[in-house]
Amino acid sequence: MHYRELSTPVLTIDLDILDRNLERMANSCREQGVGLRPHTKTHKTPEVARKQLERGAVGLTVAKVGEAEVMAGAGLDEILVAYPVLGREKLDRLATLAKTRKILVSLDDELTAQELSRAAGKKGATVGVLVEFDAGFHRCGLQPGAGCVELARKIEKLPGLKFRGLMTYFGHIWGPEEERRKEAKQVIEPVSKALEAFHQAGMPVEILSGGSTPSAQFAGEIPGLTEIRPGTYVYNDLNTLYQGACRLEDCATRVVTTVVSTAVPGRAIFDAGSKTLSSDALSSGPKSGYGMAVEAPDAPLIKLNEEHGHLDITNSSRKFHVGEVLTVIPNHVCTCVNMHDEAYLLRSDQVVGCWRIAARGKIR
Repeated sequence: MHYRELSTPVLTIDLDILDRNLERMANSCREQGVGLRPHTKTHKTPEVARKQLERGAVGLTVAKVGEAEVMAGAGLDEILVAYPVLGREKLDRLATLAKTRKILVSLDDELTAQELSRAAGKKGATVGVLVEFDAGFHRCGLQPGAGCVELARKIEKLPGLKFRGLMTYFGHIWGPEEERRKEAKQVIEPVSKALEAFHQAGMPVEILSGGSTPSAQFAGEIPGLTEIRPGTYVYNDLNTLYQGACRLEDCATRVVTTVVSTAVPGRAIFDAGSKTLSSDALSSGPKSGYGMAVEAPDAPLIKLNEEHGHLDITNSSRKFHVGEVLTVIPNHVCTCVNMHDEAYLLRSDQVVGCWRIAARGKIR
């Protein structure tokens, strides 16, 4: 079946592009001498996670316990929950996982560590812990230095916990390549400060986890970094494209959609809206629009309702008609994927299979 025969709107993944993206990142990490612990928040699919591990990934990253449960349930291991998990029910589930899987958790507060210790002790499990520090993104994380060491010492005294190292996030490394290179150099200072504090305290740091897709190419230039956690690279999206961190032909995920109305002058309406593409704004390049219709890049996607996508066709060279099929690259592929129950798999535009997005909606 050709993808244009699918009932729309529908999420598709080009497997040839996906495989190239996986190989490229795996090779880049090997060449730079850093481990790859990819974030599964982008694909939320055990099949893709398995492909990543087969290509040498040192483990997986998730944001929520529910995602960890999905990956562990598929037989996968070495899972970092890169999020400060808090709440009795979630921590009990996490501790249950830690009885049969190698689980790491990042945190930046003593209370979070105490609650994790309680849950681990109750289940007779051991959970590895990474202390999170802030390298400039200003979301979570202690300031690098003595505060991190103090928290690590407290973690070492808590039953059921094992201090394994440090974690940070380079979310502020963003924009054109030269800007990203400059920002990557700036994180060397906080990373070095964090490591030096532990060196002075005589505490070994086994893991220093950082990174992101836009910063991945500079990982080897940051001394002490042992692994990175990119996620978007598997599929890529418009935000990645407009930063120059990928090419158009590296975008593996498209939403296939059908034009359903051209009645309003200057508009073509298709059947994919904010419940299909997500309403995340474009935060790179032109910083406007809600996706790109590949067949008509001169027709901006200017608005999304829940089930309607609005193309401005005023200046487009294409003549749109009701019933034609378009493919749209989303601004932010992670949130787009999370809106779909399944993704259809393509090779040479032919449908060759389907994956269930097993971890979609796992927000706890």
